[in-house]
Amino acid sequence: MGFYDDQVLPRLVDLVLGRPMEEARARVAAGLSGEVLEIGFGSGRNIPHLPAGVTRLLAVEPAAVGRKLAAPRIAAAPFMIEFIGDDGQALLLPDASVDHVLMTWTLCTIPDAELALREIHRVLRPGGTLHFTEHGRSPKPTVARWQDRLTPAWGRFVGGCHLNRRIDDLVEKSGLTLESARTYQMGGTALIGFAYEGVASKLA
Repeated sequence: MGFYDDQVLPRLVDLVLGRPMEEARARVAAGLSGEVLEIGFGSGRNIPHLPAGVTRLLAVEPAAVGRKLAAPRIAAAPFMIEFIGDDGQALLLPDASVDHVLMTWTLCTIPDAELALREIHRVLRPGGTLHFTEHGRSPKPTVARWQDRLTPAWGRFVGGCHLNRRIDDLVEKSGLTLESARTYQMGGTALIGFAYEGVASKLA
């Protein structure tokens, strides 16, 4: 990971995905309990939204600055937080070992999203759930075509971010079942602001 991705980008992400996104964070964190795996822990902005039933948070985060920015939130957390790796495509956990998985604006940056979702399916206990909020492909054909055109250049400056992924399709391909899902246009431009939010479960 280069200097920009490790030192600069996490600060920008912390700023852009800060206060305006708190309501979405609270919505997707609702219902989490027990041992939770968060992929894309970032600066720990989801910690205040995790319910009282969470007993342990396992965090995957590649950027050292993200972990540094998270220090005050980690110190205030009422549950144990453990960093368990930096790659959502190769989770350092046994099969069926976590109750739930949380991802917020993360899947767009993972190079192989399908592999990451298969890993999530692997480590979830039967009946466990993935809670997610992401941005991705617009349903408007004109916007989607521009997302396809711009994604290669955009990704070079935004940590490999893909503008054009169909998040709901990717989740279902992994073997998880969408229990609830909503899409909506966030603030900002149509190119980057189409949101996918929901909960998907692993069959018991």
